[in-house]
Amino acid sequence: MPKVGMKPVRRAQLIEATLESVDQFGLQATTVSTISKIAGVSTGIISHYFGGKQELMEATVRFLLQSLNDELMIQLKIHGTSPVNRLEAIIDTNFSPFQTSEKGTKTWLAFWAQSMHDESLARLQRVNEHRLLSNLKYSLKEVIPKDKVEHTAQAIAALIDGLWLRGALNEKSINVEKASKICKDFIHKSIEYYQLKEPNNAQPPATQDR
Repeated sequence: MPKVGMKPVRRAQLIEATLESVDQFGLQATTVSTISKIAGVSTGIISHYFGGKQELMEATVRFLLQSLNDELMIQLKIHGTSPVNRLEAIIDTNFSPFQTSEKGTKTWLAFWAQSMHDESLARLQRVNEHRLLSNLKYSLKEVIPKDKVEHTAQAIAALIDGLWLRGALNEKSINVEKASKICKDFIHKSIEYYQLKEPNNAQPPATQDR
């Protein structure tokens, strides 16, 4: 009989083993068997807690999404609460140590590729995209004209994803400092541009807490 409180511990253990398996073998070669061997448990344990590989992969992606949200909360405390600070916190979240680690990047890449063929994973990707854009627009609407918010948020999101992807595919991995600076410079220049070009429509200049 399972110990009381064992379920979340076991689920976390299996998700970590899934990340490790994808890192070592790739998504296609990752099986219930490879995951169970890394976790040091029987394949029946995976079936008991998740049902199979598909359900475990979905849980692993949800873990990645939750880790992004948790990291954002941490970064917001570090950066402060002004609109510019919040935007910079989003950048640092997406280029945080776990999100740019070899294990993290390989899992995200595998997830993105598989989401084109799997509706449940595609839905999670849409959640991920919506969350990023929503967070960006929430702060942008305070510092640039409202009719420019959607366009600017899409541009920042594309810049984040593009720099992350290029870095993830680079054998030297992601240059976090450089990628983060490019994104932040784009944000600052966009805000400055709109406030100079359309001073009557732009929001008051944003100040930084730090």
